[in-house]
Amino acid sequence: MKNYNFEEEKILKQLDEKLSLIIAKIKMNTASNPDCIFFDNAEFIQVMNISKRTAVQWRADNTINYSMVGAKIYYTLADILSLINKTKKIKPYVYTPRYI
Repeated sequence: MKNYNFEEEKILKQLDEKLSLIIAKIKMNTASNPDCIFFDNAEFIQVMNISKRTAVQWRADNTINYSMVGAKIYYTLADILSLINKTKKIKPYVYTPRYI
């Protein structure tokens, strides 16, 4: 039979509740303002599933906006979403009648 320390369990429960509250606040803030979420170059490359050279080319061609702090490159979520939306291909709807 295990011996439980109820005080430790209570502390863990309080920490879990506080962590859940922090996560909820972060999700609320990030959903409301994508300009405040930054990705560094490595994260951007991973998210977009591209090579480093492609990222360099996109920056050179002004395909994506970026910020440079020292030697570090950052992209905002808003800029990434803008890139995806402006290159989105919308397939035109073609009506095809169904015959019974």
